[in-house]
Amino acid sequence: MGRGSGAQESMVLATKDDDASSDAHIAGSLIDKEAAAGPPGAAVAPKKKICCACPETKRLRDECVTEHGQEACTKWIDAHLQCLRNEGFKV
Repeated sequence: MGRGSGAQESMVLATKDDDASSDAHIAGSLIDKEAAAGPPGAAVAPKKKICCACPETKRLRDECVTEHGQEACTKWIDAHLQCLRNEGFKV
């Protein structure tokens, strides 16, 4: 009885170790894919809501569009989009 339970116990431990190393491998793969997704130094996830990010460029963009129309404000629209990208948003 002692030998049988010892063999079963070592098999259970081996299975748990295999599961742990498998989970670590999967987690490592996900981290590698996320790191490869963007350039070095790029934010992985935005820290703010998109409505609260880049208030300066948003204000300038909105004022320009209100006064001059969208076609005349591509400079400010592009600046705001770039600011959002710098904050980690995919726009």
